Amino acid sequence: MSQANHDEPFFQPGRNCASVRHAERFSLLIDGADYFRVLREALTRAERTVFILGWDIDSRMKLTPEGADDGYPEALGDFLHAITGDKRRLRIYILAWDFAMLYAFEREWLPVYKMGWRTNRRIAFQMDGRHPLGGSQHQKIVVIDDRLAFVGGLDLTRSRWDTTAHAPDEPLRRDANGAAYQPFHDVHTMFDGDAAREIGLLARERWARACDKRLAIRAHRAAFQQDPWPPSRRVDLDDVDIAISLTEPDYLGREPVQQIRTQYLDAIARARRSIYIENQYFTSGTVGAALADSLAREDGPDLAIVVPRNQSGWLQEVTMGVLRARLHTLLRRADTHGRYRLLCPSVPNLGDEIVNVHSKLMIVDDELLIVGSANLNNRSMVLDSECNVSIDAGADARIRRAIASMRDTLLAEHLGCEVADVVRERDARGGMNAAIQALLRDRDEHRTLVPLDPQVSTELDQLIPPEALIDPETPIAADELVDQFVPAEKTRPLIGRFALLGVFALMIVGVAALWHWTPLGDYANLKSLTSATRHIDSLPLAPLWIVVCYVAAAVMSVPITLLIAATGLVFGASWGGAYAFLGTTIAAAISYSLGNWLGRDAVRKLAGARVNRLSERVAKRGIVAVVVLRLLPVAPFAIVNLVAGASHIRMRDFMIGTMLGMGPGIFLTVAFAHQLVASLHRPTIGSFAVLIGIGAVLIGVSLLLQRFLGRADQKEAHEGAPGDADKPRASDEARRASELRENGTMPRDAAARASTRNERPDEVNS
Repeated sequence: MSQANHDEPFFQPGRNCASVRHAERFSLLIDGADYFRVLREALTRAERTVFILGWDIDSRMKLTPEGADDGYPEALGDFLHAITGDKRRLRIYILAWDFAMLYAFEREWLPVYKMGWRTNRRIAFQMDGRHPLGGSQHQKIVVIDDRLAFVGGLDLTRSRWDTTAHAPDEPLRRDANGAAYQPFHDVHTMFDGDAAREIGLLARERWARACDKRLAIRAHRAAFQQDPWPPSRRVDLDDVDIAISLTEPDYLGREPVQQIRTQYLDAIARARRSIYIENQYFTSGTVGAALADSLAREDGPDLAIVVPRNQSGWLQEVTMGVLRARLHTLLRRADTHGRYRLLCPSVPNLGDEIVNVHSKLMIVDDELLIVGSANLNNRSMVLDSECNVSIDAGADARIRRAIASMRDTLLAEHLGCEVADVVRERDARGGMNAAIQALLRDRDEHRTLVPLDPQVSTELDQLIPPEALIDPETPIAADELVDQFVPAEKTRPLIGRFALLGVFALMIVGVAALWHWTPLGDYANLKSLTSATRHIDSLPLAPLWIVVCYVAAAVMSVPITLLIAATGLVFGASWGGAYAFLGTTIAAAISYSLGNWLGRDAVRKLAGARVNRLSERVAKRGIVAVVVLRLLPVAPFAIVNLVAGASHIRMRDFMIGTMLGMGPGIFLTVAFAHQLVASLHRPTIGSFAVLIGIGAVLIGVSLLLQRFLGRADQKEAHEGAPGDADKPRASDEARRASELRENGTMPRDAAARASTRNERPDEVNS
């Protein structure tokens, strides 16, 4: 790969950034204690508008658990209410991702209610789900008066605050329920000037899309009384140009924007001496191929990547963790010159806990700084909404020194040393990785960085497909699911069935209208469901009636999570779990049978744009396909059942996959709902023990599931499918792609895609 021409401007608006704007001041905020403190200070100085855009927001979180002397309440929601109460001209707009239920237990329940029940008309809260199926709103932005902007990786939510010490016994590192959480590392940026005004325009555009209504407020034209920049925070860099780069998916006719991916690739191609990366996820095949090219160059740069030791959560560990291990293997094999390091922070006395590296940062050659919300995974390159900001020093020695200082400060934090030690060792040894190696210390006695060599068991590697659904490269097309998941030969005559389908659709629309415009909404909610369930429990043959009502509600598309939670609240963990599991299983069987009777074309009409595309590899796997559908939030419960019934998946495989995929989640939801009520009445340490026990059970079940599915996969591979003998092996395809690439007869982009989309277990697909 040829190196970039340094005589040309690196930032190219419309290609690798949206715009380049000037800022009088810029600071890199390292870790939550730094960011949240200065954010709170800046918010108290706001006069006209505040925009908060996030993947998540929790009204209970405390920006400054160490305390603040501004006279306002500690909790975020109360704090925002108080400052708007004091400033009658101030308007606050909060835009949070309308999240999938997969993340329900990581978030504040009913955030609209929590933020809105006391909200005066000067605070507006909106959930934003305007993105393709499978995507998310992942930008993490705060803009104050269009004069001060914060962009980075930190949301205003639970379990984010921490100091740079990441001490194992930090007493302030607790969530809103008082539970301790593991150390958390992240970075954010703060800047002003025209660059901040540009972020304000971006926030307004997002708000207009989410609400179908544009704002007429032009805060930056008003005469302000005070500078919003927090006086307590120093300026790291002044008089600098900042590039703003975006990822926006193709949605509702809006053209896709992939500036962040282009900028990452341009930055890697430009690197000459060093690439320093901190990132929560490291799974992008496109970025991995570019880094592999860089490592293969004779004069390539050092590459140091700091990641968490493992991914947070069981599901992420067995999906994103597997993809990271494959990409690591690819880079290790490409590293013929010994310039690659994959590292994780280590703090003594943490035990099984880790420092959760949540950053999204890249620094290249003391010249280029990139910070934002975009992970190094495929979702952040194409599917999710993202915002990064970057600074190019060019020939400006002043900016180069500032960027180098930021990188050295981060390394010193992770290595448990002084910044001067990093500078001394780098100058003495002539490189970043040599300096890191010299400063590594005994992990049992000192804080340090630890070399990471992630490995994956054969069973787990076979279970996770190369084109993993949890990290798709492109927005998911709804029609392709029915084309792949429901074979054409499954179609049936539709005389009379579209009439039934129309009646069913009208019933759903009618119920939705009644729920919205009549008092039905006052009765069809969690409270009323709980009350009705308690009434049924008092009838003769109560268990039978409970299951019948549960099945009817699930088939009629009442949200399955709401039903499960209501069952847990009323009947407790044991009986509630049994009722929910039995009811869910029977409802799935009935819906499956209905889909089988309706046939493929009718189901296509019903499913419409509510379903996602599954890869051919997963769609052919019967049980595995259903398990994946149950684990991932790809479509509503009833729609999945109908589509499965109209497909080639056998009833036996469907039912087994449903029980395996939903069983752990059902009992987790029921136990959580029951324990939540118990904790509210009698909060004790024991109230959290049940959750810990559930986690242990989930791990055990997941291991059994991995073994079972791994054996099934091996059996499938051993027996082979009809016609497979005539297909070229994936490893042969990769070898031919490599030969074409070396001979110069294959475009580099195509070669990169080929090298990352084959089915070799040692390479990751994008």
